[in-house]
Amino acid sequence: MPFADDIELEALPIRRAILAHPFVSGVGDGTLDVSRFKHYVLQDYAYLIDYSRVLALAAARAPDLETMGWFAKLLDETLNVEMDLHRSYCAEFGITPEELAATVAAPTTVAYTGYLLQVAHQGSFAELVASLLPCQWGYWEIGDHLARQGEPAGAPLYCQWIRMYAAPEFAELADTIRNLANRLGDQAGPAELAAMGRAYLTSLRFEYLFWDMAYNLEEWPV
Repeated sequence: MPFADDIELEALPIRRAILAHPFVSGVGDGTLDVSRFKHYVLQDYAYLIDYSRVLALAAARAPDLETMGWFAKLLDETLNVEMDLHRSYCAEFGITPEELAATVAAPTTVAYTGYLLQVAHQGSFAELVASLLPCQWGYWEIGDHLARQGEPAGAPLYCQWIRMYAAPEFAELADTIRNLANRLGDQAGPAELAAMGRAYLTSLRFEYLFWDMAYNLEEWPV
């Protein structure tokens, strides 16, 4: 069984918990309080900064030019396209550029990006790819799941978010990294395959915690 299929089967309870999380379901039916979504987009912006550093390391560590080019392109799109779109999207929620730039990463955001950077520096390239899969594939899975339920009436900004992650372009992106993880899994020995699984599961748990952080408006207590 390909790596992604095998680990996703093992991770099915966590994946189901993510889809059932009140933040995700609240976006899906339009009932999520806007303060929670604003907290999410601010923290997601902070996340994207270190995520871009992880993509740069992935490009540097890629074993071939095609993979290097793919990660370099993804880095460029994240820094120069997605983050601009993020700023525009934040403006629709009344978040100013100054407020966005002044965002303090919450404990969960720091922990998640810190983990990804640790894997990018210390793990194998296969572990790095496995650690990125829950974000890329997971957002498509959420977008597709919510789109199948139907867009929330009266919540146009949530509809826009769902459409973004259910779009064919994002599905292609998610499929590319999934296929890369499968190729690397096919080449991995037992020890590296186990390490890939641990990296995937840790990132997937952080994905759940990220939704939890946004829903609970997590901040530093002191």
